[in-house]
Amino acid sequence: MAVVAWIGLGHMGGPMTANMVKAGHAVRGFDLSAAALEAAVANGVEAVESVEAAVQGADVVFTMLPKGDHVRSVYFGDAGILAHAAQETLLIDSSTIDIESAQAVHDAAAAAGFRFVDAPVSGGMSGAAAGTLTFMIGGEAGAVADASGYIKPMAANIIPTGGPTTGQAAKICNNLMLFINLASTSEGAVLADRLGLDKQVFWDIASVSSGDSWALRTWYPVPGVVPTSAANNGFAPTFTAELANKDIGLAIAAARSTQTPLEIGEHVQQLFQRLIDGGQGAKDCSMIVSLVDGSLQAGQQAPAQQAPAPQAPGPQAPGRPANNEQGK
Repeated sequence: MAVVAWIGLGHMGGPMTANMVKAGHAVRGFDLSAAALEAAVANGVEAVESVEAAVQGADVVFTMLPKGDHVRSVYFGDAGILAHAAQETLLIDSSTIDIESAQAVHDAAAAAGFRFVDAPVSGGMSGAAAGTLTFMIGGEAGAVADASGYIKPMAANIIPTGGPTTGQAAKICNNLMLFINLASTSEGAVLADRLGLDKQVFWDIASVSSGDSWALRTWYPVPGVVPTSAANNGFAPTFTAELANKDIGLAIAAARSTQTPLEIGEHVQQLFQRLIDGGQGAKDCSMIVSLVDGSLQAGQQAPAQQAPAPQAPGPQAPGRPANNEQGK
């Protein structure tokens, strides 16, 4: 049994820690959200009041946070992980963040004598709950091997990707492809309907043909076809348009830094921005279909019931937005 410190108990971190508890680990968790802490405690996590309290005596520290700024804030500074964890503690960041932030934490951790890996995940909320996530792990080979041992209760696939930041690179490229697939799936679904095809018949064909994709099998944006589709629940979020926009923005930024044209990716990012501008940023990203079928017009005002924007964390603690990092 290991002592695990966990920072960030949102929609991904919450079920991931539950699986760590089930595996017999003692998990201490911290989050700014009282509701997140309460839910984690119900799953056997010990709630603590600070990053410092979480990391004291821990064998391993996991962070699962929305953005690179949040990750930097919990690793750096007088109240951060690097200031309070023991040097033998293994540090694992499973957030999806920009390459520059991942490199900055790698560099700072190495300079302070720590082992650190970037280990973002794919599989979403359902994979987090089921313990079937895919982890992409970048870092020094020995640290990656040790991290893999801790990760096993949460994963169906653990894939070393190479040196520092390669885990984030793999995740960014994977999500770029996912969201392009989602956009093309939305266009195909709407066109098939308007050509008179039965929605289930068309899905049955596409899912065993060359139009198949994870987005089609899991997020098909038409109600009554795929049980896991947010379309069945009024596009209640499994992965918000805001987070999708953030993730595809990471790919675009990385592409620009490497002089790589992403003409399709940039267009899909514009579609997510239109959803956000239409007040639907807190809805599921598969609501991109509304821009194809015309049910949401560009510039439409946000509905009155839209959830308030999350507050960014202070310098001493991580934040947790309404739909915390979900690792598609």
